Amino acid sequence: MGSNRAEPPRGVSALVASFIVIANMVGTGVFTSLGFQVSALPSPLAIMALWVVGGLGALAGALCYGEIGAMMPRSGGEYHYLSRIYHPAVGFLAGWVSLTVGFAAPVALATMALAAYASRLVALPHPTLMAAAVVVLISVIHSAGMKAGGRFQSLFTTAKILLILAFSALGFVLGHPQALQWAPTAASLGLMASGSFAVSLVFVSYAYSGWNASAYVAGEMARPERDLPRSLILGTAVVMGLYLLLNFVFLRAAPMSELSGQIDVGNIAARHLLGPTGASLMGGLIALGLVSTISAMTWAGPRVAQVIGEDVPILRPLAARNGGGAPYLAILLQLVLVLAMLATSSFEKILTYLGFTLALCTVLTVFGVFVLRVRSPEAPRPYRTWGYPVTPLVFLAINGWMLVYLLLHQPLQSLAGLGTILAGVPLYFLAGKKKG
Repeated sequence: MGSNRAEPPRGVSALVASFIVIANMVGTGVFTSLGFQVSALPSPLAIMALWVVGGLGALAGALCYGEIGAMMPRSGGEYHYLSRIYHPAVGFLAGWVSLTVGFAAPVALATMALAAYASRLVALPHPTLMAAAVVVLISVIHSAGMKAGGRFQSLFTTAKILLILAFSALGFVLGHPQALQWAPTAASLGLMASGSFAVSLVFVSYAYSGWNASAYVAGEMARPERDLPRSLILGTAVVMGLYLLLNFVFLRAAPMSELSGQIDVGNIAARHLLGPTGASLMGGLIALGLVSTISAMTWAGPRVAQVIGEDVPILRPLAARNGGGAPYLAILLQLVLVLAMLATSSFEKILTYLGFTLALCTVLTVFGVFVLRVRSPEAPRPYRTWGYPVTPLVFLAINGWMLVYLLLHQPLQSLAGLGTILAGVPLYFLAGKKKG
């Protein structure tokens, strides 16, 4: 691909890349989804098993992406991988989704959630304006250059991890622990084999989404063939540990009957542990944590647009980088899309079908491990997927089932997701061949 392509700056360490993974994954999901799981699975053992299975699925995906990413150490994520594994058209369509809504919609949702949680600490007359100000400020920081963005990302992700650990520690020393049945019983084992467990797994898998985040910045790593697999695996493993710890604390702190069906389970647990001020403190914790989530997606998303711009002449302006190495026009494009979604609230509709589209892209990428092993068995592989072929099969089984479930039970949203992908076909042919 191109000798005309400028060499990107390479200053992202494995640790910073791991922070990008962690920040992308830990959003509002783990603080809000437990109540619905308790309703369907009234067993602490079954609920913890749910988060273990979801974590293992994410970790399997990270292990597979590690092999592919080490073979193809360039930014862009699925856009780059699917172009190389299958056909440039397939990669372009995956990139089209990322370019238009794949990152902008989750950023818009996260900024709105941040403003809502911050409102519990301080009265905000215009939460949407506050959300817009946050995303503009973060975009400016990342436009300043890779070093500024890296420091900001590391600072807020570290703060998020420390706050979660501090809250979890309080969960073990404060409040009155609930009497929970952890020993396996026929009822709890039956729940793990039930349809309710499978349905709940869909939402847990969404909470784990973002495990592939560092693949989007691989081209900026000093040693991507080594650091990309490390960041994917380390980041995903850390998040799995944090999720298990948080859900254990939630279950230990508050009665399951009180958590059942509630969306603000984090606030309920915090009230039991810290009294009347607990909910406000939890809101502040989540708001601060969302800063790092928004930052990570503001770093990763524009890198897809940048790489597409390097390959597709009609979109070449998106490849422009400033003196600090930041793809400033790509960051600006994503910022404009986010602000438009904040102004119209259209992102809520987008997110109802976005999950199917993104899951399809990751499934195609992980299946690419098999394709490359057969087609290019002698190709250099700085990292090989641990547990192959079982590891990719585990991921494909879990996510393949999710796709089938979504297609059967949410056909309109799933077909809309496919429609979003196909909308990029005319642009692909209009753009012509990627530059050589």
